[in-house]
Amino acid sequence: MSLYWYDGQLIYSQTIELPIDNPGLIYGATVFTTLRVYDRSLDHKLTNWQAHCDRLKFSLQVFDLSLPDFGQLRQGAELMKAHFPVLRISVFPDGREWITGRELPKDLREKQNHGVSAILAPLKYNRSLPNHKTGNYLSAWLARNDAQKLNAQEAILVDTLGNWLETTGGNLFGWWDGCWWTPPLLMGILPGLMRSRLINWLQQQQQVVREEPWTPELVKKLEAIAYCNSVVEIVPIHTVVIQPSGSLQYNPYHPCFLQIQKFLKIYNA
Repeated sequence: MSLYWYDGQLIYSQTIELPIDNPGLIYGATVFTTLRVYDRSLDHKLTNWQAHCDRLKFSLQVFDLSLPDFGQLRQGAELMKAHFPVLRISVFPDGREWITGRELPKDLREKQNHGVSAILAPLKYNRSLPNHKTGNYLSAWLARNDAQKLNAQEAILVDTLGNWLETTGGNLFGWWDGCWWTPPLLMGILPGLMRSRLINWLQQQQQVVREEPWTPELVKKLEAIAYCNSVVEIVPIHTVVIQPSGSLQYNPYHPCFLQIQKFLKIYNA
């Protein structure tokens, strides 16, 4: 459906009109968040509406950009959620809001049940301002394109030491030695909202979550790995292709994932 919300208006069109000197158009100077609307409610626990708004506000304040009218932004989201289960909310430097919608991936359940393959992205694809979700996502887009050319679904970004950071679309979690492992925020990764909720819940369940760098040595020990975000929840990765040759295999059916399913079941009840 060619429908979006922009600057207080619901617009039926496949195009958007922007000034040719708009920083969002020229530099990708926007801040955005993407959320999944559960049960068509912005107030559902898993929709996590307020946390998404807080993330937008935090990044805009860090960059000294104008805040949107959050009441108007909520109005637009309420209208858009009637048509789409996934909303992408962007804010331009002058505070204007832009909300687009899309469907859930058609093969999401298959990916959640059986996992996906990924490639290790070249170092050149490091993300700009990785602690924030900005409109400049070129490096992640290019890395995912490379993955698709190799019949993989995701790409894992790395740092100069070869440590694994995050995928192009989510945070990494892994299981080894009876506990969960995830790269720390200090490595220069996005503080994902699903990542934060999973860590908090797992720790409440007396599960150990170790925030440690995913070194080339550690990733060989992990029994199972997955990536998570607010839309796909958590998706196992069964194969990581390391070019020019070689790959690592992981168990997408590992029982550790039952813990995550329990978390989602509780909050979706």
